[in-house]
Amino acid sequence: MASIQLEREDSSSPRQQESPRSPEAQVGMKVEDLWDVLEPKLSPTEKLNACFESIHVSAFPLAPSSQVIEIKSDTSLAEAVQILAQHRILSAPVVDVDAPEDASWIDRYIGIVEFAGIAVWILHQSEPPSPRSPSYGKAIDAAINGIANAAGLGNLGPEDAAMTSGNFFEALTTSDFYKNTKVRDISGSFRWAPFLALQKSNSFLTMLLLLSNYKMKSIPVVDLGEGTIDNIITQSSVIHMLAECSGLQWFESWGTKKLSEIGLPTMSPNQIIKVYEDEPVLQAFKVMRRKRIGGIPVVDSGGRKAVGNISIRDVQFLLTAPEIYHDYRSITAKNFLTAVRDYLEKHHEDSPLISGMVTCKRDHTIKELIQLLDTKKIHRIYVVDDNGNLEGVITLRDIISRLVHEPRGYFGDFFDGVLPLPANSRV
Repeated sequence: MASIQLEREDSSSPRQQESPRSPEAQVGMKVEDLWDVLEPKLSPTEKLNACFESIHVSAFPLAPSSQVIEIKSDTSLAEAVQILAQHRILSAPVVDVDAPEDASWIDRYIGIVEFAGIAVWILHQSEPPSPRSPSYGKAIDAAINGIANAAGLGNLGPEDAAMTSGNFFEALTTSDFYKNTKVRDISGSFRWAPFLALQKSNSFLTMLLLLSNYKMKSIPVVDLGEGTIDNIITQSSVIHMLAECSGLQWFESWGTKKLSEIGLPTMSPNQIIKVYEDEPVLQAFKVMRRKRIGGIPVVDSGGRKAVGNISIRDVQFLLTAPEIYHDYRSITAKNFLTAVRDYLEKHHEDSPLISGMVTCKRDHTIKELIQLLDTKKIHRIYVVDDNGNLEGVITLRDIISRLVHEPRGYFGDFFDGVLPLPANSRV
């Protein structure tokens, strides 16, 4: 697979010479103004914390209208997958169709539906039921067993089940169970982070900490008066904001640090979670579910060189494009990458999967990483040595977590009233 190595950017490039004018850059200029008047004795990190605590999330640029998508609670799972895939978004708030018109936001929205949660739910269906598995009711449980038997999974263990991934996804996507199961039927069953929303008066610091320390990939911002979601702030949109701040003093002070200077990557090579290219692709998704991560490198037989990357959202291709697995008795991770790339090129669709691996080295700066992540629209970048061997992975969350820190007792009772994880939660 093709590989993209991060190249050094000329410091005299037009992008850096231009005065920042985008809405995101205007946020950066607010930080710049605060940075100049703060106590000089504060450390750079303390300064950034103070700056972001002083700015309300209402100042964050609104997401494109195409990304503020809501899904009704009576939408089928199949339709929800199509909506997320069509709009190229990872998640969307779920509106309770039974809520009264004057309902508050907390009664109007029942949660977030996301590819990560759907993938986990789907993977649960691929495993033979056990006495400890949660029950969804006799009718649904019977349908689950029917899918497993139709795919030939009824008497197989998880590893064997992975070998028939094509059969399983074909049986699932053509079943009435998949077409008729509503989003509300599985809402809350699989959650990687709490469902909560911010008010416009909450601070940037609160938002940044939730997107980093608390594993939230997106946060709705609600209009209390209307009881509706006014904006959705994602990890990607924060990275885009940072990329637009290039040239500002506070950003250059932080962004010109090398990865090794700020403790990135956070793992050693032997801690990298990976899947081999000849393993079934379903195994890659199972590993992501088990380890609660959003992406995984596909490595060669030697285990050190990455040949591709599979993200949890890529399960959409197995659900919406059956031609991807029709030609394979057992679709491996390598087969999957090749088939998806061919599918995207055939349909003239843009995707990071077409570009191949994107890598960097430890001596690159945080600024260089931010610009590459923003340009390529990816959620992680792999760190390699001079021989191309994997040394670590850096995610959007890792970068945001190095921008600010959580003061002791900062959140107080902020999480009081947040819906707890359900008793049958699988993750």
